[in-house]
Amino acid sequence: MPLVITLLAILILLILITRFKVNPFITLLIVSGFVGIASGMPLDKIVDSIKEGMGGTLGFIAIVLALGTMLGKMMAESGGAERIARTLINLFGEKNVHWAMMFVAFIVGIPVFFQVGFVLLIPLVFTIARQTGMSLLKIGIPLIAGLSIVHGIVPPHPAAMAAVDIFQADVGKTIVYSILVGLPSAIVAGPLYGSWISKRIKTSISSELAAQLAEPKQDRELPGFGITVFTILLPVILMLGATIADVTLPKEHAVRVWADFIGNPITSLLIATVISFWTLGFARGFNKDDILKFTNDCLAPTATILLVIGAGGAFNKVLLNSGVGDYIADLATASAISPIFLGWLIAALIRVATGSATVSMMTAAGIVAPIAQQMPGVSPELLVLATGAGSLILSHVNDSGFWLIKEYFNMSVQDTLKSWTVMETILSVTAIILIMGLSLII
Repeated sequence: MPLVITLLAILILLILITRFKVNPFITLLIVSGFVGIASGMPLDKIVDSIKEGMGGTLGFIAIVLALGTMLGKMMAESGGAERIARTLINLFGEKNVHWAMMFVAFIVGIPVFFQVGFVLLIPLVFTIARQTGMSLLKIGIPLIAGLSIVHGIVPPHPAAMAAVDIFQADVGKTIVYSILVGLPSAIVAGPLYGSWISKRIKTSISSELAAQLAEPKQDRELPGFGITVFTILLPVILMLGATIADVTLPKEHAVRVWADFIGNPITSLLIATVISFWTLGFARGFNKDDILKFTNDCLAPTATILLVIGAGGAFNKVLLNSGVGDYIADLATASAISPIFLGWLIAALIRVATGSATVSMMTAAGIVAPIAQQMPGVSPELLVLATGAGSLILSHVNDSGFWLIKEYFNMSVQDTLKSWTVMETILSVTAIILIMGLSLII
């Protein structure tokens, strides 16, 4: 019954949005209430779950999106995005710039959250698409493929690190194996699939976002490549420093405490944004009024995005509190299959039902770890990768990331399913194939 309710809710959501053109924010709240009522949740718990899901989702993403958009705006206004775009185009050639975006995203994404990397790099996608005339999806799909795979399977991302602890895996081996699996998966789902799907889906930058992040600025000298890259990568450097401190220093050490504070995604983005006011602002001839205008103007287009993402978080929370995740986990554990494949399967099923990559990976790891302990010879590192790969599959309307991609790439729900959802599924399936292959030799 929980599965039937979930599938019916998703069907209602799709019909309301695609057929009746109901606002996605309103629609997500409606189906959240439907799932809660149909599942027999107490009415007050339904409201609490919606508030908790929306608040919990926006508590992090709202700050990250705001700061990342400001940093992106400073890159755009100063010409920094244009400078990086020109350099990448000259280095790789226009025909291969989508490959460059995948490798940049893979590297940048290792120490940062998916949303952080996305808002840092999306101005480059817009700028390169404008300068080359290349399809937005042909450049954008490799970007989000590179970011997504490292978010799912590569430590030090929180879910991956937690799975390392649950399975008692070696961090160094896990990172090495995750790169061996992650890069080929990103190549297949990114540049290869992106080139194919971009010929079948036509999209363009929304006029509001284009005005903030991608419009060419006339009569100006572009900033240097080095200072621009330093500014955009400063959050990455700070987060990486925190990771190194966590590995090398005791938990109570003062340096580690400060490194964790400065390397927090919110703190590091705030520091980088403030520094960009000088490196990409005052140093480029802008005054304080200009910078105030830039930071005010760029926030307006994010309002709708934030509401939709928040409502997606509310839907996710109601699904979790209704017991769907536990029900699917019970079904999966009843089958006798390889622990590695079982970890992937449980994570995949919970991901499809609840929309949360982190929850699905953590739940799957908790279920499979006791089973794996009874079966000697199973690589704990590959178990980490398998649950991470499963947590990426089939992102759809109950995932806040789905709505983030839809809004930024200005696509319909159908086109987002054809591009983002299929890309995530290709990542997951390619990764588990490679992981099962590695299990034969490790």
